[in-house]
Amino acid sequence: MAFRVVRTAQASWQGALPDGSGRIAVGSGAFDGPYSLRARVEGGARATNPGELLGAAEACCYTMSLASFDITRIALKIVGEVPGVDHDVFADLARQAKNCTISRALAGTEITLEASLETGS
Repeated sequence: MAFRVVRTAQASWQGALPDGSGRIAVGSGAFDGPYSLRARVEGGARATNPGELLGAAEACCYTMSLASFDITRIALKIVGEVPGVDHDVFADLARQAKNCTISRALAGTEITLEASLETGS
C-alpha cells in the first residue's frame, strides 16, 4: 500500500552570490542553520551548502532504502523582494535558476515551480 508523505523546508538568501549567505530550515525543526557559497568552495566555514545537504540526503535515503523510501515530487515556491525587478523578469530568473546543480541531480523527479514577487514597503 502506497502512502504520500509531504515534507517542507524553507531557505532564504541575502546578498550577491560570492559574498552572500542564507539560512535553511527543515519543517520538522531538526535542522536550522546557515548556508553559503563560501562554505561550498572554501570549506572551513560554520555553514552548510547544497552539495553537502544533498550528500547527507543521499546517505539518509540510501540507508532507508529497505523501507521503500521514495521521493516522487518536489514543489518549489519562491517569493522574492528584488528592487527594480518586475514580475516577468523575476519569473524568468526563477525558471532559469531551477536548472541549478541540485535540480539537475534530481532530474528523475518532477520539480514544480511557483514564483511570485513582493513589492517592498
